[in-house]
Amino acid sequence: MPKRILQGTVTSTANTQTVTVAVERRFLHPMYKKPIRSTKKYRAHDEAEKFNVGDKIRIVECAPISKTKRWTVLAD
Repeated sequence: MPKRILQGTVTSTANTQTVTVAVERRFLHPMYKKPIRSTKKYRAHDEAEKFNVGDKIRIVECAPISKTKRWTVLAD
């Protein structure tokens, strides 16, 4: 099964080797057909700690690293 790749914005770098990424998805409401923005936060592993708040990054699924981390930052 292929690994999912998501793109989002870094919202926090408070923890060591971890970035919190807000991923936004847009879809149409099933009944009203109005565009809706939905945001979900993911914690990703950032080994080099080179990303700051506001950076646009891509994250990829991986094996669980900790209790909350299941994503790693994709090296671009």
